[in-house]
Amino acid sequence: MRAVWLREFGGPEVLVPGEAPDPVPGPGQVLVEVAFANTTFVETQFRAGAPGPFRASPPLIPGNGVGGVISVVGPGVDPGLAGQRVVTSTGGSGGYAERVAVDAASVFSVPEGLALDAAVAVLADGRTATGLVHATAVRPGERVLVEAAAGGVGSLLVQLAKAAGATVVGAAGGPAKVARIAEADVVVDYLAPDWTSSVGEVDVVFDGVGGEIGTAAFGLLRRGGRMAVYGLAGGSWTEVSEEDAAARGVSLVRSIGSPAEMRAFTESALSEAAAGRMVPVIGQRFPLENAADAHAAIESRTTIGKTLLVA
Repeated sequence: MRAVWLREFGGPEVLVPGEAPDPVPGPGQVLVEVAFANTTFVETQFRAGAPGPFRASPPLIPGNGVGGVISVVGPGVDPGLAGQRVVTSTGGSGGYAERVAVDAASVFSVPEGLALDAAVAVLADGRTATGLVHATAVRPGERVLVEAAAGGVGSLLVQLAKAAGATVVGAAGGPAKVARIAEADVVVDYLAPDWTSSVGEVDVVFDGVGGEIGTAAFGLLRRGGRMAVYGLAGGSWTEVSEEDAAARGVSLVRSIGSPAEMRAFTESALSEAAAGRMVPVIGQRFPLENAADAHAAIESRTTIGKTLLVA
């Protein structure tokens, strides 16, 4: 099968297309014919050798989220799963390939009426956005600041916070990204000097950028506010301690749920997307063999919404 190999840590150029043996589903597993593979900022960090949630050493096939059709079921698996459209996480590797074997318990059926590419786009980002809104308990009438609001998670956070009855401030870096934030009530460019003066006080901050942007956003929170620290698209985590937050009467959210809750968030995201109430933005698509270009685009900070590989 066609695949993309990571044989050493480094820049995007270390992602090299090649051949790999077809995986064979073992007991309790299914074989998925991959149509789309998710790409994330976390995966670019893993490729570069930075610390993160994935623990593995080259050589390997990277990729953690895919969507496709189950072609073969392993021993002990319901034969009725064959032919179903599904999305699934792979555990951190194997996704940048034409086929992947995964535990049957880890797959999610794609609801009727939801396109497979959209389902892949909400697999990780929809789960994350749903969990973040739940963990921060966004309420009607509150003001919510969404950083990186033109990104995959950020664009969904804008939609979910609006659906919860909040007034949403969408922030992004640069005019091109700001122009793509369609649903927020207020839009700001956080690369502009004194950008926080255009925001005002807020009740909730969704911090997917980190660094100086996240620190500045923390300063906008009212007492009783909540700040979800979930990303470092700017290159570093926001340096806000529990003591800093307590002194200002602010709660920090760094975890959004147990494995069971994460599965429920994923199912909710897929259901909402199928109903048209959560609409992912797929800004870029690259052929599987061009995974290096996809990683370079993500690292250039020029991407909009979700970036997919097409197998």
